[in-house]
Amino acid sequence: MTGPESEPGPTEWVTGLPGPHSVGVGPWSEERDGPPPPDPRYDPELLEHGDRRNVVDQYRYWTREAIVADLDARRHPFEVAIENLGHDANIGTVVRTANAFGARAVHIVGRRRWNRRGAMVTDRYQHLEHHPDTDALAAWCAERGLPIVAVDNLAGSVPLERASLPRRCLLLFGQEGPGVSGGARGIADSTVSIAQFGSTRSINVGVAAGIAMHAWIREHADLDAAW
Repeated sequence: MTGPESEPGPTEWVTGLPGPHSVGVGPWSEERDGPPPPDPRYDPELLEHGDRRNVVDQYRYWTREAIVADLDARRHPFEVAIENLGHDANIGTVVRTANAFGARAVHIVGRRRWNRRGAMVTDRYQHLEHHPDTDALAAWCAERGLPIVAVDNLAGSVPLERASLPRRCLLLFGQEGPGVSGGARGIADSTVSIAQFGSTRSINVGVAAGIAMHAWIREHADLDAAW
Protein backbone atom coordinates (compact mmCIF):
# COMPACT_ATOMS: atom_id res chain seq x y z
CA MET A 1 0.00 0.00 0.00
CA THR A 2 1.08 3.55 -0.43
CA GLY A 3 1.73 5.94 2.41
CA PRO A 4 -0.97 7.78 4.37
CA GLU A 5 -1.69 10.51 1.84
CA SER A 6 -4.51 12.83 2.86
CA GLU A 7 -5.09 14.47 -0.51
CA PRO A 8 -8.06 13.12 -2.48
CA GLY A 9 -7.30 11.15 -5.61
CA PRO A 10 -8.80 11.66 -9.05
CA THR A 11 -11.84 9.50 -8.42
CA GLU A 12 -12.77 11.46 -5.30
CA TRP A 13 -12.41 14.72 -7.21
CA VAL A 14 -14.98 13.51 -9.74
CA THR A 15 -17.45 11.61 -7.57
CA GLY A 16 -17.36 14.18 -4.82
CA LEU A 17 -19.01 16.80 -7.00
CA PRO A 18 -22.63 17.56 -6.11
CA GLY A 19 -25.34 16.78 -8.61
CA PRO A 20 -27.48 13.94 -9.97
CA HIS A 21 -24.42 11.83 -10.84
CA SER A 22 -22.73 12.19 -7.48
CA VAL A 23 -21.39 8.91 -6.10
CA GLY A 24 -21.32 7.89 -2.48
CA VAL A 25 -23.26 9.12 0.52
CA GLY A 26 -23.71 12.37 2.39
CA PRO A 27 -23.34 12.93 6.13
CA TRP A 28 -24.76 10.15 8.30
CA SER A 29 -27.31 12.54 9.80
CA GLU A 30 -28.78 13.13 6.34
CA GLU A 31 -28.67 9.52 5.16
CA ARG A 32 -29.77 7.48 8.18
CA ASP A 33 -32.16 7.66 11.09
CA GLY A 34 -30.60 7.99 14.48
CA PRO A 35 -26.96 8.27 15.51
CA PRO A 36 -24.29 5.98 14.05
CA PRO A 37 -23.60 2.79 16.00
CA PRO A 38 -20.46 2.74 18.19
CA ASP A 39 -18.41 0.93 15.54
CA PRO A 40 -14.64 1.60 15.63
CA ARG A 41 -14.48 1.03 11.86
CA TYR A 42 -16.32 4.29 11.22
CA ASP A 43 -14.38 7.47 10.48
CA PRO A 44 -15.78 10.47 12.44
CA GLU A 45 -14.97 12.91 9.64
CA LEU A 46 -16.71 10.80 7.01
CA LEU A 47 -19.72 10.41 9.27
CA GLU A 48 -19.92 14.18 9.61
CA HIS A 49 -19.16 15.24 6.05
CA GLY A 50 -20.12 12.26 3.88
CA ASP A 51 -18.16 9.63 1.98
CA ARG A 52 -17.54 10.14 -1.76
CA ARG A 53 -14.62 7.75 -2.11
CA ASN A 54 -14.21 5.08 -4.78
CA VAL A 55 -15.26 2.20 -2.52
CA VAL A 56 -18.12 -0.30 -2.54
CA ASP A 57 -21.14 0.55 -0.38
CA GLN A 58 -20.10 -2.05 2.20
CA TYR A 59 -17.22 0.24 3.15
CA ARG A 60 -19.06 3.57 3.34
CA TYR A 61 -17.89 5.67 6.32
CA TRP A 62 -15.15 3.14 7.17
CA THR A 63 -11.59 4.26 7.86
CA ARG A 64 -8.95 3.27 5.34
CA GLU A 65 -7.32 1.01 7.92
CA ALA A 66 -10.60 -0.81 8.55
CA ILE A 67 -11.15 -1.33 4.83
CA VAL A 68 -7.65 -2.74 4.34
CA ALA A 69 -8.08 -5.08 7.31
CA ASP A 70 -11.35 -6.40 5.90
CA LEU A 71 -9.87 -6.80 2.43
CA ASP A 72 -6.96 -8.73 3.90
CA ALA A 73 -9.45 -11.34 5.09
CA ARG A 74 -10.96 -11.56 1.58
CA ARG A 75 -7.88 -11.46 -0.67
CA HIS A 76 -7.17 -14.31 -3.07
CA PRO A 77 -3.90 -16.26 -3.13
CA PHE A 78 -2.82 -15.02 -6.58
CA GLU A 79 -0.48 -12.06 -7.07
CA VAL A 80 0.36 -9.86 -10.03
CA ALA A 81 3.65 -8.45 -11.26
CA ILE A 82 4.30 -5.97 -14.05
CA GLU A 83 7.58 -4.77 -15.46
CA ASN A 84 8.12 -1.02 -15.23
CA LEU A 85 11.04 -0.35 -17.54
CA GLY A 86 9.88 2.97 -18.94
CA HIS A 87 7.15 4.49 -16.76
CA ASP A 88 4.37 2.37 -18.27
CA ALA A 89 1.08 4.29 -17.94
CA ASN A 90 -0.85 1.00 -17.77
CA ILE A 91 0.38 0.08 -14.31
CA GLY A 92 -2.41 2.07 -12.65
CA THR A 93 -4.98 0.08 -14.60
CA VAL A 94 -3.35 -3.18 -13.52
CA VAL A 95 -3.38 -2.08 -9.87
CA ARG A 96 -7.04 -1.05 -10.05
CA THR A 97 -8.03 -4.38 -11.65
CA ALA A 98 -5.98 -6.36 -9.12
CA ASN A 99 -7.85 -4.55 -6.36
CA ALA A 100 -11.21 -5.34 -7.97
CA PHE A 101 -10.39 -9.05 -8.22
CA GLY A 102 -8.88 -9.28 -4.74
CA ALA A 103 -5.27 -10.03 -5.65
CA ARG A 104 -3.07 -10.44 -2.59
CA ALA A 105 -0.43 -8.02 -3.90
CA VAL A 106 0.87 -6.21 -6.95
CA HIS A 107 4.61 -6.25 -7.65
CA ILE A 108 6.31 -3.45 -9.58
CA VAL A 109 9.50 -4.71 -11.25
CA GLY A 110 12.12 -2.18 -12.38
CA ARG A 111 11.52 1.52 -11.84
CA ARG A 112 10.00 2.32 -8.48
CA ARG A 113 8.00 5.34 -9.62
CA TRP A 114 4.84 4.83 -11.64
CA ASN A 115 1.82 6.90 -12.68
CA ARG A 116 -0.81 6.31 -10.01
CA ARG A 117 -3.60 8.24 -11.69
CA GLY A 118 -4.93 5.19 -13.53
CA ALA A 119 -5.23 3.32 -10.22
CA MET A 120 -8.11 5.65 -9.26
CA VAL A 121 -6.94 5.63 -5.62
CA THR A 122 -7.22 1.84 -5.30
CA ASP A 123 -3.49 1.67 -4.54
CA ARG A 124 -4.35 2.97 -1.06
CA TYR A 125 -6.08 -0.32 -0.31
CA GLN A 126 -3.78 -2.66 -2.26
CA HIS A 127 -0.54 -4.22 -1.02
CA LEU A 128 2.30 -3.13 -3.30
CA GLU A 129 5.79 -4.62 -3.53
CA HIS A 130 8.81 -3.34 -5.46
CA HIS A 131 11.67 -5.37 -6.94
CA PRO A 132 14.60 -3.77 -8.76
CA ASP A 133 14.74 -6.53 -11.39
CA THR A 134 13.34 -9.90 -12.38
CA ASP A 135 16.05 -11.80 -10.47
CA ALA A 136 14.89 -10.13 -7.25
CA LEU A 137 11.29 -11.03 -8.07
CA ALA A 138 12.28 -14.64 -8.75
CA ALA A 139 14.10 -14.87 -5.42
CA TRP A 140 11.07 -13.44 -3.59
CA CYS A 141 8.76 -15.99 -5.21
CA ALA A 142 11.17 -18.87 -4.62
CA GLU A 143 11.28 -18.12 -0.88
CA ARG A 144 7.50 -18.46 -0.78
CA GLY A 145 7.12 -21.37 -3.18
CA LEU A 146 5.07 -19.18 -5.51
CA PRO A 147 5.04 -20.32 -9.17
CA ILE A 148 5.44 -17.59 -11.79
CA VAL A 149 3.10 -17.61 -14.79
CA ALA A 150 4.10 -15.18 -17.54
CA VAL A 151 1.37 -13.85 -19.81
CA ASP A 152 2.46 -13.10 -23.39
CA ASN A 153 1.90 -14.31 -26.93
CA LEU A 154 5.17 -16.17 -27.26
CA ALA A 155 6.09 -19.28 -29.20
CA GLY A 156 5.45 -22.33 -27.05
CA SER A 157 3.00 -20.61 -24.72
CA VAL A 158 -0.14 -22.43 -23.62
CA PRO A 159 -3.47 -20.80 -24.56
CA LEU A 160 -4.95 -19.28 -21.42
CA GLU A 161 -8.34 -20.53 -22.56
CA ARG A 162 -7.06 -24.12 -22.25
CA ALA A 163 -4.69 -23.69 -19.33
CA SER A 164 -5.28 -24.40 -15.66
CA LEU A 165 -3.77 -21.67 -13.50
CA PRO A 166 -2.28 -22.64 -10.13
CA ARG A 167 -4.37 -21.51 -7.18
CA ARG A 168 -1.28 -19.92 -5.63
CA CYS A 169 0.65 -18.13 -8.34
CA LEU A 170 2.09 -14.86 -9.56
CA LEU A 171 0.86 -13.60 -12.93
CA LEU A 172 3.71 -11.75 -14.66
CA PHE A 173 3.16 -9.10 -17.32
CA GLY A 174 5.69 -7.22 -19.40
CA GLN A 175 6.03 -3.66 -20.56
CA GLU A 176 3.45 -2.29 -22.99
CA GLY A 177 4.81 -2.88 -26.50
CA PRO A 178 7.72 -5.30 -26.15
CA GLY A 179 5.94 -7.62 -23.73
CA VAL A 180 7.77 -9.66 -21.11
CA SER A 181 11.51 -9.11 -21.13
CA GLY A 182 14.11 -11.80 -21.61
CA GLY A 183 14.72 -11.79 -17.86
CA ALA A 184 11.02 -12.29 -17.19
CA ARG A 185 10.88 -15.20 -19.63
CA GLY A 186 13.82 -16.77 -17.88
CA ILE A 187 12.20 -16.80 -14.43
CA ALA A 188 8.73 -17.95 -15.54
CA ASP A 189 7.67 -21.48 -14.63
CA SER A 190 5.13 -21.38 -17.45
CA THR A 191 3.77 -18.97 -20.05
CA VAL A 192 0.20 -18.54 -21.20
CA SER A 193 -1.14 -16.58 -24.16
CA ILE A 194 -4.49 -14.93 -24.87
CA ALA A 195 -6.26 -16.00 -28.06
CA GLN A 196 -6.55 -13.22 -30.66
CA PHE A 197 -8.28 -13.17 -34.02
CA GLY A 198 -7.50 -9.73 -35.48
CA SER A 199 -4.56 -8.02 -37.18
CA THR A 200 -2.88 -6.50 -34.10
CA ARG A 201 0.19 -8.27 -32.72
CA SER A 202 -0.91 -7.86 -29.12
CA ILE A 203 -3.54 -6.32 -26.88
CA ASN A 204 -2.99 -3.60 -24.29
CA VAL A 205 -1.20 -4.94 -21.21
CA GLY A 206 -3.87 -3.52 -18.90
CA VAL A 207 -6.54 -5.40 -20.85
CA ALA A 208 -4.43 -8.57 -20.90
CA ALA A 209 -3.98 -8.37 -17.13
CA GLY A 210 -7.72 -8.09 -16.62
CA ILE A 211 -8.38 -11.08 -18.85
CA ALA A 212 -5.79 -13.24 -17.08
CA MET A 213 -6.94 -12.25 -13.59
CA HIS A 214 -10.53 -12.99 -14.47
CA ALA A 215 -9.49 -16.40 -15.82
CA TRP A 216 -8.09 -17.10 -12.33
CA ILE A 217 -11.34 -15.86 -10.77
CA ARG A 218 -13.46 -18.13 -12.98
CA GLU A 219 -11.35 -21.14 -12.05
CA HIS A 220 -10.73 -20.62 -8.34
CA ALA A 221 -12.80 -17.88 -6.69
CA ASP A 222 -15.88 -18.38 -4.52
CA LEU A 223 -18.34 -16.35 -6.59
CA ASP A 224 -20.83 -16.27 -3.71
CA ALA A 225 -18.34 -14.03 -1.88
CA ALA A 226 -18.37 -11.36 -4.62
CA TRP A 227 -20.00 -8.04 -3.89
